Amino acid sequence: MNAPLPHAGNFDLKEEIRSYWSKRAETFDLAFGHGIFSEAEFSAWQRPIRDTLGEEPLKVLELACGTGEVTRLIHDLGHDVTALDFSEAMLEVARAKHNGKERLRFILADAENTMEPDAAYDAIVCRHLVWTLTAPQATFREWLRLLRTGGRLLVYDGDWTKPSLTGRLFARLVALLDRIHGADPYYDGALSDRHAKIMRALPFGEGLTYDGLAALLAEAGFVDVRYKSHDAIARAQRQGADLRNRLRTRVYRRFILSARRPLP
Repeated sequence: MNAPLPHAGNFDLKEEIRSYWSKRAETFDLAFGHGIFSEAEFSAWQRPIRDTLGEEPLKVLELACGTGEVTRLIHDLGHDVTALDFSEAMLEVARAKHNGKERLRFILADAENTMEPDAAYDAIVCRHLVWTLTAPQATFREWLRLLRTGGRLLVYDGDWTKPSLTGRLFARLVALLDRIHGADPYYDGALSDRHAKIMRALPFGEGLTYDGLAALLAEAGFVDVRYKSHDAIARAQRQGADLRNRLRTRVYRRFILSARRPLP
């Protein structure tokens, strides 16, 4: 049985989060929803980046880059990418995957306190990071600081705690398939006890919604906050997936959000 999470402060919680993701680095690219397995899925994940960042090469900061799957999406569009993660184990995989590429650097740093210079980037991109933040309001101010005037933010995330009514039905079907065929060793469920304990300790432990995130970003100073549908990605993920993974794409409310630093 896992020991309870320490609650003396965010440092202990952040170390537990780092430990969790470092352990997952070993098989992260094999996990459905994290690894990008087909050209159709690659294109679907990349399209919001292309639409938000435009065609001109930019200086982009990718936060919580993990094993570098989204890094590839950004870099292949011609951008100059700094990819950041606070798990050395994740970065080790990402560096090996992208070895020798120009216009790309990986750094070990905290997405909540990057230590990067003011107004250093034209854009910030992150996938499945916001729900893990321990101090979201301060973090969003940090991200605003990093962006140049007019700089853009692109977030892929979702509400991982409260499935819709139909999502609950799909979740029960997935659980039934797990009982029949055995649990998927590469899915989050392989570390579900630790995942659940971490989530309960986080500010977004009760769920992350587009409306809630949009309000917090506006409060931090972002403007032009916009919703983008995740449906095209889910459809691409279902192509060629087995039944269990096709069902998984329908469990949670996922969304994409864009915003920008205001002009003077």
